[in-house]
Amino acid sequence: MSFKDYYKILGLETNKVSLDEIKLAYREQAKKYHPDINMGDSYSEEKFKEVNEAYKILSDSKTRKKYDRSWFIYTERKRKIQEKETEEKKTFKEKLMSIFFGINPIKKKNVEEKRLTLKGENIETEVDISIIEAFNGTKKKLKLLAVDGKTRTFSLDIPAGIQNEDRIRFVGQGKPGKNGGKNGDLLVRIFIKDSKEFKLNGADIYKEVNITPWEAALGTKLTVESIDGEVSLIIPKGTQSGERFTIKGKGYKIGRGLRGNFYIITKIVVPKKLSIEEEKLYKKLKELQNCDTKVVVNK
Repeated sequence: MSFKDYYKILGLETNKVSLDEIKLAYREQAKKYHPDINMGDSYSEEKFKEVNEAYKILSDSKTRKKYDRSWFIYTERKRKIQEKETEEKKTFKEKLMSIFFGINPIKKKNVEEKRLTLKGENIETEVDISIIEAFNGTKKKLKLLAVDGKTRTFSLDIPAGIQNEDRIRFVGQGKPGKNGGKNGDLLVRIFIKDSKEFKLNGADIYKEVNITPWEAALGTKLTVESIDGEVSLIIPKGTQSGERFTIKGKGYKIGRGLRGNFYIITKIVVPKKLSIEEEKLYKKLKELQNCDTKVVVNK
């Protein structure tokens, strides 16, 4: 059975990564090969299984530690084989050049190294946006201090439905290359922040709705503002604080028209101030409840 490089499956080049980096890599690969997005694609289905298998092993500290021992042996063996093959090809080529052309490969190598072009380093930064901005799409102005000390302004066109921690790339806007090499890129990572009304968890949106004690006891019909319009909600009799109601397909955007769920959490709120009439009614309710209460005495 061939060895599976779980780090490579998740798009990681090394095992020197944190758990957060593993989680981020998993989300990116799972989204890329998800069956809902790649319907009928057997290759994507198989890749999705491998991605989940890799995450299961690497997200657990015990199984990851055990796997890393095998991974190290595998990668070291692979590296040594590749180095040996490269060295053999290099030696053979140098011998031919020396025999037939009288070229000193060492001298030529030094000259080539001096002329080696290097791509510039990437620059990374972060931008926070609200969940509503992320859902609808938005434009932002980003000001950064360039290498020459001058301030540069970039226009960020953030698409609707961008996923949390996705990156927007500005090609060639990073640090300059060397010896004619290309400039690096500017990478802007987007972080979606919860609002007072809405909280994002994966593709699901949560909202807390206040209801009065009498609405909870007697039941009621509410109109609740979701992230993209109003929804109707029936609160049944005897609803408790903290109960969750699900509106399917009204959550955050996943892609290709798919969305998560919208969860409404009830919170029973007692009025801070009562009128004289309200206070009388509460006292009457208390008396009625006391009359209905049966006390059982253990013998």
